[in-house]
Amino acid sequence: MNRKYQIAGHCFEVSGERICEAVAHIDGFRLFEVENQEGDFAFREGEWMDVPEVVSVQYIFEYEDVKGCFIRTADGYRLSLKPADEEAFEMWCRQGSKEVFFAGNWSVRLYRFAMWVGFGLMTLPSETIAVHSSCIVYKDKAVLFLGESGTGKSTHTRLWREHIPGAVLLNDDSPMIRIEEGKVWAYGSAWSGKTPCYKNARAQIGGIVKLSQAPYNKILALPLPQAYAYMLSSASGLKTDPQIADHLYNCIKHIITHVACYHMECLPNTEAAIVCEKEICKPS
Repeated sequence: MNRKYQIAGHCFEVSGERICEAVAHIDGFRLFEVENQEGDFAFREGEWMDVPEVVSVQYIFEYEDVKGCFIRTADGYRLSLKPADEEAFEMWCRQGSKEVFFAGNWSVRLYRFAMWVGFGLMTLPSETIAVHSSCIVYKDKAVLFLGESGTGKSTHTRLWREHIPGAVLLNDDSPMIRIEEGKVWAYGSAWSGKTPCYKNARAQIGGIVKLSQAPYNKILALPLPQAYAYMLSSASGLKTDPQIADHLYNCIKHIITHVACYHMECLPNTEAAIVCEKEICKPS
């Protein structure tokens, strides 16, 4: 049993009854299903006996009740997700391989996160990164709003949609950014955080805005070093692994030199959206 999906121009196959069943229960994936296309890579069922051994622990994190660990193995990478009082979930892939394997706990919430990580590993060499942001499309151009959780990214894009005619939401948490023939595009994805916004669409990026809370509304263009720092903190990808980091850094360098970047200090009000739109869309 297998199904194929295409996100950000990358076609991948999910192979195996349990994987296909898990994907069927993930919100948003149905919109990205395709047929009769050659897969760039595949997610497959593995066996516990094949889970590779740890060489070095690269990153430890927690979310909800899950303890996660990203691991360097002898010939690739491994992700371990262990919920409290449940069996662990394991994902692994070999360096340069086009296959990602899963074993263990088949909880949908674990599989959803692991697919996001696996997709990132497979597509980063093709100049594709996920950026933690809320993304709108306005006048056929995408605008990404960056910021730490709780900064007001979703609030700001909601204000655009409510008060800037023609503004629509593309993705509210993890749009995929891809460089194609020198141009920088934002794609909708099957991962959109708490806001269920799944759109199989893309738009060339016209601006990137780092948001900060303030008692006033003010937007300024960012110098390249600051733009690089803000993008790096928002982009997914393990910065401690040299091979992953090299691809990530090169993508970010291209993005900030081809897309206008801004810092906006703002209130959560209508004026903030109007001030932002006026600056981003002013004639060059």
